[in-house]
Amino acid sequence: MTTRRHAMLTLGAALGGLGVGATAGTTKRVRITRLPEGDLQPQVAQDISGKLHRVTYRGEPQHGNLFYAVSSDAGGTFSRAIRVNTEPGSAIATGTIRGAQIAVGRKGLVHVAWDGSTQTGPVNADSGKRGMPMLYTRMTTSRDAFEPQRNLMHHSCGLDGGGSVAADRSGDVYVAWHGVGTSEASQGEGEARRRVWITRSRDDGKTFETERMAWPERTGACGCCGLKIHADGRNRVYALYRSATESVHRDIYLLKSDDQGASFQGRLLHKWDINACPMSSMDIADNGEAVMAAWETGGQVYWSRVDGSIRSIGEPISAPGAGKARKHPRIAVNARGETLLIWTEGTGWKTGGSLAYQLFDESGRPGPERGQFPGIPAWSFGAVTARPDNSFLILY
Repeated sequence: MTTRRHAMLTLGAALGGLGVGATAGTTKRVRITRLPEGDLQPQVAQDISGKLHRVTYRGEPQHGNLFYAVSSDAGGTFSRAIRVNTEPGSAIATGTIRGAQIAVGRKGLVHVAWDGSTQTGPVNADSGKRGMPMLYTRMTTSRDAFEPQRNLMHHSCGLDGGGSVAADRSGDVYVAWHGVGTSEASQGEGEARRRVWITRSRDDGKTFETERMAWPERTGACGCCGLKIHADGRNRVYALYRSATESVHRDIYLLKSDDQGASFQGRLLHKWDINACPMSSMDIADNGEAVMAAWETGGQVYWSRVDGSIRSIGEPISAPGAGKARKHPRIAVNARGETLLIWTEGTGWKTGGSLAYQLFDESGRPGPERGQFPGIPAWSFGAVTARPDNSFLILY
């Protein structure tokens, strides 16, 4: 990798004003790496052997492709990228929240899900027209290609904000999105009808159950916001989404399942009243014990530990200081319980911005390692993971 964007950044000038001691592309505990030229929207997942799996977006924002690469040296180098979507141009990046998500399941099998760019999904009873499909694929057993992509939406319609995928060590794979049931699409209007839908595979993604509503509460779902689903090391399943109750209560809700996705409990995690769609995304990560969730509220980014009782989750922790339009938080936690939160600042519709990060200690207190640096392209964000040596890697 010899191009400038493949190379590590020299961050001294960008971080010096923040009091961060940085060398070429690294601080004491945080390594920062640029993506290949033209790659957007990185997502990363680490398997139990320590391999790092990455998916990125390339091409036109409304009709692009997804590419997968793997690293055996904790992100130092990556393999040659291979295309994930088997139908060219069937992915979408517009809005920053509709790109791919990746999960690694049993025996290191890679699973990818994304909002499709073509109108090949279920017919929306409101419009009488087909909408976007919720697409899924998994890696072949030869590990050098992906299976033909599949649409998992059959009894829901109106896909808008980004879907998500998770996988556990028992062969369960979960794909979630929000939409409207096809049987009730014409019953009233607005986002209050939207629900979180989930489909589950018990055989490593070979087959999936028919989708169902994850939680019966009528909170609605913010149409053009993403959601995040995650399976931890104990096979518990978590999901974060933004509500749209009465069109103004754009609150963050947490769903949790202790029975491998058969049922979910839910609770309101963070309130935000705004009569608009903030086009936000969120993240969940774990270290085998602790599970951390991150989200945006009112132009600030927050995180909290969420693996205890759903009724006893602690108060949200915010990124220190004030920034400009903080969005798209991503989170990682290492074996020590230290948490790295990253986010974008100043990004918007067709507008790039900067990336920032803050390292928190095992008690949730912000430490001295933090930084902000320019270079986030339009429609993109960063990705973060903990490395086997308890340091962290940021990709953007």
